[in-house]
Amino acid sequence: MYWIALKMLTGDPSKYLAIIFGITFSCVLIAEQSAMFCGIMMRTTSQIRDVHDADIWVMNPNVRYIDDLKAIADTSDLRVRGVPGVAWAVPFYKGAAQIQLPSGVYQGAIMFGIDDATLVGGPQQKQMLLGKIGDLQLPDAVIIDEAGFHQLWPNEPLKLGKTFEMNDCRAIVVGIFRASLTFSTQPIIFTRFSEARLFVPQYRRSLTFVLASCAAGESPEVVAERIQKQTRMKALTQDQFCWLTIFYYLEHTGIPMNFGTTVLLGFIVGCAIAGQTFYLFTIENLRQLGTLKALGMRDSVLIRMIFMQALNVGIIGYCLGIGFATLIGVTMQSIRPILSFFLPWQVLALTAFAVLVIVMVASLISIRRVVTLEPAIVFQS
Repeated sequence: MYWIALKMLTGDPSKYLAIIFGITFSCVLIAEQSAMFCGIMMRTTSQIRDVHDADIWVMNPNVRYIDDLKAIADTSDLRVRGVPGVAWAVPFYKGAAQIQLPSGVYQGAIMFGIDDATLVGGPQQKQMLLGKIGDLQLPDAVIIDEAGFHQLWPNEPLKLGKTFEMNDCRAIVVGIFRASLTFSTQPIIFTRFSEARLFVPQYRRSLTFVLASCAAGESPEVVAERIQKQTRMKALTQDQFCWLTIFYYLEHTGIPMNFGTTVLLGFIVGCAIAGQTFYLFTIENLRQLGTLKALGMRDSVLIRMIFMQALNVGIIGYCLGIGFATLIGVTMQSIRPILSFFLPWQVLALTAFAVLVIVMVASLISIRRVVTLEPAIVFQS
């Protein structure tokens, strides 16, 4: 009997396509906005994920997210090294710098200072577009991200040897790297820790983080707890620090509400269009359904037929919606790389669940009319 249900569904192409359009439109809104939200959340943690060498971040106990910079004692790296299970620990500076170009233009920047001896915490060599990380050992040397270079010197090709000033000290660009997109649009600068202290105004304390690695066979989570107990500083694994940052933005910004409103709107629109159109489709086929009922078909079979029709349009609408959402996101990102779009499997699962609810709601609206249908309707004029 299911082939009869399909024949009934496709018998009116206009209503059939209208139901698919409603589900597709809803799916595009839900998937697109959810993917953009995930992309923005990923950007808030990009500076953490770009540090590949360390297992543990050690910081001031009051730090709430990556940009909540609170200094710790300059000897904190020595204290962390003394904790059992720590293989090594190095200082890591993060702060704000003010760039002054030779033309007199000022530009804010994100400054990172990495360990002078090991250069741990800097970009990987595979990220370097020009120069190499070891060139930071040169005097006044800095490396800058690709987007930051174009922001400082627009319409110029990538080139080493550019100079500018920070805190009345000269800086020479010895490397250009490709960084993950961040929540802000400021240039990202890496230099040695000792140079960073010259490039920014001096404070009583200049150390913001300590990067640490676990000894072989040690669990990062266990060592992090050990560091917290012994040093009374906050110690988090990379994943823990990422989630701490994400939860801060979720709790203290309007980002979830803004994107959530659009996702909810897409869900409501999908329910309204699909439900109304599917109900009208059922009303127009009451005589056929009444005939099947008069021939002895049970209500349970008719209900399964309606669910099968709903799943048919739901699957088609979901596939089209995900395809259009991906196409829109990739196209927008290729035109404007600054736009965020990240489509993990969780978004696909969330969208699939939303579509399933939409088609179930549309089905239930029609099922009530079918269950109360009297077979005698086929004999009415």
